[in-house]
Amino acid sequence: MSPDEITYLAVLLFSVIIGFLFKHASPRVKQWGGAAAGLLLTLVTCNIHILHSVITILGTWFITKLSPRSCHFLALGWTFSYLFFFRTVTYFDLPSPTPFTNAVQLLLTLKLVSLANEVQEFSRVKKQEVASFSSQSSVNMIPKIPSLTEVFLYSYCYIGLMTGPFYRFKTYHDWLHQIGSQDIPSWKPMLSRLKPAPVFGVLFLIVSHYFPLEYVKKDEFYQCSFLYRLFYMVPIFFVFRMRFYVAWIFAECGCIAAAFGAYPVAAKSRSGGGPTVEYALLERDADGSKVNVEYDYETVKNIDCYGADFCVKVKDGMRCWNMSVQWWLAQYIYKNSPVKSFVFGSAWTMLISAYWHGIHPGYYLSFLTIPLCLASEVAMDVGLRRRLSDSGKLVFDWVHWFLKMRAYDYMCMGFVLLTFSDTVSYWRSIYFAIHVVALFFLIVGRVLAMTAPRKSKEEIKKEK
Repeated sequence: MSPDEITYLAVLLFSVIIGFLFKHASPRVKQWGGAAAGLLLTLVTCNIHILHSVITILGTWFITKLSPRSCHFLALGWTFSYLFFFRTVTYFDLPSPTPFTNAVQLLLTLKLVSLANEVQEFSRVKKQEVASFSSQSSVNMIPKIPSLTEVFLYSYCYIGLMTGPFYRFKTYHDWLHQIGSQDIPSWKPMLSRLKPAPVFGVLFLIVSHYFPLEYVKKDEFYQCSFLYRLFYMVPIFFVFRMRFYVAWIFAECGCIAAAFGAYPVAAKSRSGGGPTVEYALLERDADGSKVNVEYDYETVKNIDCYGADFCVKVKDGMRCWNMSVQWWLAQYIYKNSPVKSFVFGSAWTMLISAYWHGIHPGYYLSFLTIPLCLASEVAMDVGLRRRLSDSGKLVFDWVHWFLKMRAYDYMCMGFVLLTFSDTVSYWRSIYFAIHVVALFFLIVGRVLAMTAPRKSKEEIKKEK
């Protein structure tokens, strides 16, 4: 493990330990103590570079005060513009930020854009109330526009500070004012969530030792056989997955320890977004006695390991990976796509996601391959799968799953190699295999779809 990875692990363990201290604390202790812990971590790992996050917070708060009814897109423009400056500071003879500063800035950007959206929604609803003399309420609407102090305290809360999961201001507010935290389980769900982490950690150490990424950058690697070069991306993506599985599981455990993001199962919470329906905090029997409420931590669930590895489609794999960020992208980017189409919306979302991750060409090469894969699998589903028998569909799905995993292996190489030359050199050495296969199936699927008899919506629903 690298020194940075050890530091991240230490931060995660620290978050889990102090989580139990905050679980039963008062709202004020949670608010100020959580921010103090986060600020301490930020100062230790970021040093003077903490100024980047301070500037971003101040700019966003000013936008929400200046134009609360239309601040969402202004905040999005501000935070993403500052990301560009943040990543190019060395061109202005400023010191390069630490990797931990980058992590803080990434999560902070998501939180502030979401906060601006919540402020805008609150202002819109209040305006409607005044116009109609009615009172509206929403399960996910903030109670009031937060002050500058409250924005700072939310921004530097230690939970998810560097590793996620992303959470909205309303989720944070609900944690501060949580009722009956003593009835919310932490130990049992946390231990259950931790079970696979040691296995993932051991596998990460073993496989990364035998298949180092640096070997791909050496000339001798390209003297190996084609099959070995093609195979090498499989363990590279495996190591990549194991690293993030461990990190995100521990990050979720930090939330669970503090009962952060805990909602009744009846709330039908979604990762990142929180509750989707109205729910009761306390339930009672006919005789007035309190009923035990079942809770879950879906709001802060950031990884579905089984789903990511064994789901069939590329689209479904994305939904299982970094789930809170996927919700953010779907809510604030995909839904606001300039052109309302699945393929263009996906490409637009992947472009923004690549920019959010960084300015390395490898990010763009990888993320912009995803829309091609999505279009290919849709074409084959329409053109071929719907025409197969049940046994044929089973074979189709197994082949689809295998190709989905190879597509993620392939795209991962751009994500970890980062540079244009290293990424293209590797892809060229395996003859751009996934691009070729995806394009081939896109064409085949489209041709088959042209010859397929049209089916009613009811028939298509039954097949799905």
